[in-house]
Amino acid sequence: MGEQKRKETKEHKSEFIFGKRNYKFMFIGLALIVIGFILMSGGGSDDPNVFNEDIFSWRRIRLAPTLILAGFGVQIYAILTRSKDTN
Repeated sequence: MGEQKRKETKEHKSEFIFGKRNYKFMFIGLALIVIGFILMSGGGSDDPNVFNEDIFSWRRIRLAPTLILAGFGVQIYAILTRSKDTN
């Protein structure tokens, strides 16, 4: 009789920590961060004696860091928002 109770209590549903909506926002934030780092890369010169001005382009100085910070903001929102799936 005691063994049956133990077996019944071991069977439980495994639930995710966050809801479906939270995970969508997390993937959107991760995509923004990855796109920001991709936009920030490059701009180097093949010849070390020649300076390439492209390293200071608007894309690398303004756009990419803004996308990365927006991605981190979306990640924070995804973690802190309450899921509508939970009761």
